[in-house]
Amino acid sequence: MELRPLRLPSQVTTGQVFAIAGPAMVANLTTPLIGIVSTTAIGRLGDATLLGGVAMASVLFDCMFWLFAFLRMSTVAFTAQSLGSGETQEIRAILVRGFIVAGLIGAGLIMLQLPLAAVLLGAMGGSEGVTRAARTYFIIRIWSAPLALANYVVLGWLIGQARATLALGVQVAINLINMTATILLVLVFDIGIAGAAIAAIIAEATGLAIGVLIAWRLSQGRLAVPRTTLFDRAKLMRMLSVNRDIMIRTAALISVFLFFTAQGARAGDVTLAANAILNNFLLISAFFLDGLANAAEQLCGRAYGARDKDAFSTATRLVVFWGFGFALAVTAVFALFGPRLIDVMTASIDVRHDARIYLIFVIISPLLGVFAFAFDGVYIGATWARDMRNLMVLSLATFLAAWFALRSFGNAGLWVALAHYAARGGLEALRYPSLLKASFH
Repeated sequence: MELRPLRLPSQVTTGQVFAIAGPAMVANLTTPLIGIVSTTAIGRLGDATLLGGVAMASVLFDCMFWLFAFLRMSTVAFTAQSLGSGETQEIRAILVRGFIVAGLIGAGLIMLQLPLAAVLLGAMGGSEGVTRAARTYFIIRIWSAPLALANYVVLGWLIGQARATLALGVQVAINLINMTATILLVLVFDIGIAGAAIAAIIAEATGLAIGVLIAWRLSQGRLAVPRTTLFDRAKLMRMLSVNRDIMIRTAALISVFLFFTAQGARAGDVTLAANAILNNFLLISAFFLDGLANAAEQLCGRAYGARDKDAFSTATRLVVFWGFGFALAVTAVFALFGPRLIDVMTASIDVRHDARIYLIFVIISPLLGVFAFAFDGVYIGATWARDMRNLMVLSLATFLAAWFALRSFGNAGLWVALAHYAARGGLEALRYPSLLKASFH
């Protein structure tokens, strides 16, 4: 393997979309399985407090790492654009810059672990038992931060070059190791909630080692980048600007899900656990659609770098079309098998009952989210980060207004308000034509 330019096709086809989206879907589908395995392993211990604790802490880590998902998103966009414009020397620099930023952020999170745990767990409003269990998980898993963030960079770098099969291998390896280690440490060696946290560290470390080895092989052992190239002022300023806007956008999106989890926690341990079960369903549908978003990021980014408006527009249309197709399929699966999956994931009768009540909201969610995921990918590929940021903030306001209007309906009103991402996708779709015209004038 070697790092070499990939020829930009003159026309984007469905085959090219799925050459990226297919492996990304398979890889993404294994990610919520980590949550399912962890939830099931802890749930089999028969203590709703422990289940609520791992659910709360897992959501915190998902959101905290997600806040820095610009490491993956911007890496995809910049790598794809460099590929499209023929700046192949810049591709290695993008990887190294990403590693530096990931290391600095990860080290900072470890240094701040105690105040972070106190503030975040306190804000979640869980019971004393749930908070105690969540703190145990948090203090251990925080050590995976530099590793997890560096893995974002590796995955973004590979996807940005349309090397989706390699990205698939890295991500599946991380997820399978995580699941296997969780089962062994929690159920076999009886380490409990700490075992689930240790499993995450083992998986991220192994995944990063694999990713670095792949990058080294692709670069023919030449990962070093000249200092002047690495710290090119124009490139750095553009990276910081795009990353800032993506981070603000992501913070607004995270606020929705943190608020959602906190409201569930305040409704009691059973409701919190039921929402955690259903959140795994939501992740399954989200990661299917996110596979297509990955294709949009790469194909639109590469077309943007090549200044090819036709390829950009075609990629957008194909991603939206196939997004609705997959959303229909996932909706059907949830409707048919949802109750059985709930029974597998928890032994608690009360949690099963509550999860069934709100299952309908999860069933319809894939269809509501198609535009949001598809156009997020398009906007990232074109680095329309400022507009994506502004529209997400407006979407957050829509969610809070909906919840306020429906708060008397309790957890049902909370689930209805969560459908705000339909508004986000709609706003992005409306803004798209003017951005397209401005970018390819």
